[in-house]
Formats: sequence, C-alpha cells, structure tokens
Amino acid sequence: MEILLWLVPSGVVALVAMAWVSWAGRDGRGEVDRDVAVERLGKAIAKELPAGTRRTSAPVRDRSTGIAVRPSHGAGPGAGTTRRAS
Repeated sequence: MEILLWLVPSGVVALVAMAWVSWAGRDGRGEVDRDVAVERLGKAIAKELPAGTRRTSAPVRDRSTGIAVRPSHGAGPGAGTTRRAS
C-alpha cells in the first residue's frame, strides 16, 4: 500500500480538475444572445480591411498520390501494354 502513495497527489489534482471543468462548462454560463452575435458578425464582415492587407486565393494543392502513373497512349486494343522487340 505504501508503494502507491505517490499516486494520491495526481489523483487529487485530477478530481479537482474534473470538478472545475464540470462547473465551468455548465449550461447558461457565458451565453451570448443570438441576435447580438449575428449583429456583431455582420459588422465584422462589413468592416473595411486595413490598407496593408490583401486577399489572396488559396494555394494550389499538389494532387499527387505518391504513385507515378504514365499516361496511356491511344485508346485502341492493348492500350497501356508494351511490346518488346525480339
């Protein structure tokens, strides 16, 4: 029993943390009126950007799958197969 006494402080800390999170996360705490939130969002969207800020498009992602695939030449029978000269 004496060997596991070092676990007691961490257990107490965990219990206190769980109690605090359950109290802080309960309903009705820090709730914002929906109409006020929508109004704030509208103002933020309509706000002019600072002069030094410019909007850029998202960078083009590399669509590589990591597998090298050669394009097939022609759509006839046997397309994609190779012949060896004998």
